[in-house]
Amino acid sequence: MSQEAHASEMTGSLPEEERLRADLYSLLARLLSGPPEQSDLDALAGLRGDDGDLGRGITALAKVARITTPEAAAREYNALFIGLGRGELLPYGSYYLTGFLNEKPLARLRAHMAKLGLARDPDVTEPEDHIASLCEMMAGLITGAFGVQLRLADQEAFFNSHIAQWAGHFFTDLEGAEGSLLYAPVGKIGRAFMEIEIEAFRMEGG
Repeated sequence: MSQEAHASEMTGSLPEEERLRADLYSLLARLLSGPPEQSDLDALAGLRGDDGDLGRGITALAKVARITTPEAAAREYNALFIGLGRGELLPYGSYYLTGFLNEKPLARLRAHMAKLGLARDPDVTEPEDHIASLCEMMAGLITGAFGVQLRLADQEAFFNSHIAQWAGHFFTDLEGAEGSLLYAPVGKIGRAFMEIEIEAFRMEGG
């Protein structure tokens, strides 16, 4: 069975709550790995959220997506994450945890990835502790897209080791960044989702 077929089969058998978790991680991974294209903006424009903090972020993202062009999204993404030399934000675990890139948190992540049989995509030049890569890994570990579907306790171990300590701070920074328009609600969604994940894992382990 191919990884794609395996992932489809596993996603289809997931409980609704787990599928929604994976979908949110995938959404964040897509938006944080590069600027959205028109098809992405069209899909975002159709989203609807509830009255909770996360839902309000989703509604706000849909509203902004309706009036954002791919060119404007690319300019915003570049200003936030690339810039001349560096962008407004550095979305790496090592940077948020130590103040420097490519430090011990990245080494620990690579060791954990090796233990799980996960390998870096050769087409991706960013270090593995980029927030987009971590979100993509969480989505895949929930659905089994990488051939490894983790129990909740193992998902919690990965999340707590490599995401929980800093991702909320990053998303808060993104929400309030000077250059954030489309990405301000992305920050809100990420911040609220991280809070939900931390609390859910705490209750699961409690």
